[in-house]
This record gives sequence, C-alpha cells and structure tokens, in this order.
Amino acid sequence: MTRILADLPDEDLEKLDALAASNRTSRAATIRAAVKLYLSQRGDDRSWIDRGYGLWADRDDLSDSVSYQRAIRDDRAPGEDV
Repeated sequence: MTRILADLPDEDLEKLDALAASNRTSRAATIRAAVKLYLSQRGDDRSWIDRGYGLWADRDDLSDSVSYQRAIRDDRAPGEDV
C-alpha cells in the first residue's frame, strides 16, 4: 500500500473525522472506502466504447443510421465535400 499526502479544506476534514467517528473507523480507512466507491461509480474499468454502448437505444426521435446518412447526404450539393 502506498502512502499519499493530500490537502483538504478544514471544513471537509471536520466532516471526514465526524464520519470516521460515526463509523468507528480511522480517517485513512474512511478515505480508502470513499476512493473505492468513487472509482466504482465512475466505471473507469470499461472502455469509452463500452460506457457509450446503448446510450441512445431508447431515443424515439432518431431514425436508423442509414436513413440519417441519406438525409445528411441529400442536404449537400452533388460533389460537395462533407
């Protein structure tokens, strides 16, 4: 385990100490638990592709991708670069 040094505002440190006392844990154990929870909620263990997969699946305002591409292509003049 690696030791780190972190600067916290006094009011955050007071809240951290109160939380540690109410859970009957040390300040360090409370910080470790908070970091673990933060990292698990962020989902950083998945790639950006996995995190975005299915994000728009429930959107009713979007047509299928081929229709979208055709509409975009029809909106430009023939031979005009995108």
